[in-house]
Amino acid sequence: MDTFENNHNPLNGNSNPEFSSETTQITPSSDENVNFETRINLAPLLQSVTEIKNELSSVIVGQQKMIDQLLVAVLSNGHVLLEGVPGVAKTITAKLLSKTLALDFSRIQFTPDLMPSDIIGTSVFDLSKSEFQFKKGPVFSNFILIDEINRAPAKTQAALFEVMEERQITIDGKAYPMDAPFLVIATQNPIEQEGTYRLPEAQLDRFLFKISIDYPNLSEEIHILQKENELQDRNKLENIREILSKIEIGNYQRLVKQIKIESHLVEYIAKIVMNTRENAFLYLGASPRASIAILNAAKGFAALRGRDFVTPEDIKDAAVPVLQHRVMVTPEREMEGITSTEIIRQIIDTVEIPR
Repeated sequence: MDTFENNHNPLNGNSNPEFSSETTQITPSSDENVNFETRINLAPLLQSVTEIKNELSSVIVGQQKMIDQLLVAVLSNGHVLLEGVPGVAKTITAKLLSKTLALDFSRIQFTPDLMPSDIIGTSVFDLSKSEFQFKKGPVFSNFILIDEINRAPAKTQAALFEVMEERQITIDGKAYPMDAPFLVIATQNPIEQEGTYRLPEAQLDRFLFKISIDYPNLSEEIHILQKENELQDRNKLENIREILSKIEIGNYQRLVKQIKIESHLVEYIAKIVMNTRENAFLYLGASPRASIAILNAAKGFAALRGRDFVTPEDIKDAAVPVLQHRVMVTPEREMEGITSTEIIRQIIDTVEIPR
C-alpha cells in the first residue's frame, strides 16, 4: 500500500471515532436482524452481561464501547491495557468490573522503586523448618489491577511476562500456576512522560486489547456532575452487586470458544494481519499472537450480540483494539501525526470482505 489518506486532522478538535466518548453500545447491524436459530444457548450469558452493564452504568457515564470491550476481554480470557489521561475513570471502571465478578481482587500500584519480588513473591527462610518457603505476592489473585504500569522499570515489568502469557510463576525451578480465571487490567497515562518507562513490545503483545479512553462530551460531563452531587458522602462501590462467580465465568469462556467461524473469515483475519507486516507506513507488523487474539475477540463480540457465529463486523470491531498497540508506525509518518489506529483502519477498509 503506497498511499495513505489521512482524513483526521489532530488540530481540528475532532477526536478519533474509535475513542469517542459518544460511542454507543453494541447494536446488531441490519444483517443481524434476521432471526437465526442459535445452536448454542447464549441466553444466560446475555442476561449476565446486561446485569453487569447496568451495574457499571450506575456509576460510569458513557464509555459504552469501553465497557463492551472489557466484557469481551473477560469472555475471551484476555488482558487489557487502559490508556487515558488522569481522571477519565480508568481505575474506577476496573474496580467496578471486579466487584461485579465474584473473584479475588488485587491492586498493585507500580512505582519506580518496585521490585519483581514485590509482585510475584519471594522465598523466605523458615527457621522452624530450616528451609525456604515461598511467600506469594499480590499477583496471585484472579483479577489484577495494575495502576500506572509504565511507572515501573523494565526489570519489574518483565516479571509479568510469564504470568500474563502462561498463567504461572516459576520460582527456584518450581512452577506455581494461577487460579482460573486470571485477568490483568493495567492503566497508563499517555501524556505524562517524566518518571515513566515505555512498555516493551513483548509485554504489549500480551495484552488482548489496548483501550484508549477519551474525555466525555458536554452532556456526559453534566451527567457526571449531577451523579456526584447526588451521591453526597456515599461510596460509589457500596451498592454494586456480584453478578458472576468463578464457575460461571469459566463456563462462559468455554462457551465463547465454541462459537463458529467459517474458514473464509479465518482467512480474512490472516489477510488483515499480513497487511500490517507489508504496510509501508509500519516498520513493525503484528505477530501470529495478534491473529489468535482477533479470532478470540471476534467470538466474544459475537457472543455479546447474541450470535453463535462470527461475522466480518465482529472481526472489524476486534481488529483495532487488538492491533493498535502491536504495530509501530515509521518515524516519518509518526512525525506527520499519523497514528497506528488510522493505518489499521485503512488496512481494514482495503482488505476485501469475504462473501
